[in-house]
Amino acid sequence: MSVVNRRNAVLGWAIWTAAKPVLKHKAKTAVPGTVEGTHRPNRSATALAALAAVTGAVLVRKHRDDGNEPAPS
Repeated sequence: MSVVNRRNAVLGWAIWTAAKPVLKHKAKTAVPGTVEGTHRPNRSATALAALAAVTGAVLVRKHRDDGNEPAPS
């Protein structure tokens, strides 16, 4: 069992506070954004959005179809 004291709490807070901006910057660079100089999304961002929409539609349709099957006679 670990002991959390004030020194460890302050150390954890300081590390987290220092790491947050770095992690936010890495996350922003990893996500596909826009074409430079325009507000138009790049191709990979458009493809990801289309894939997400199709996947969501398939899952919703499959979920609805599961409960509507007639009982075997």
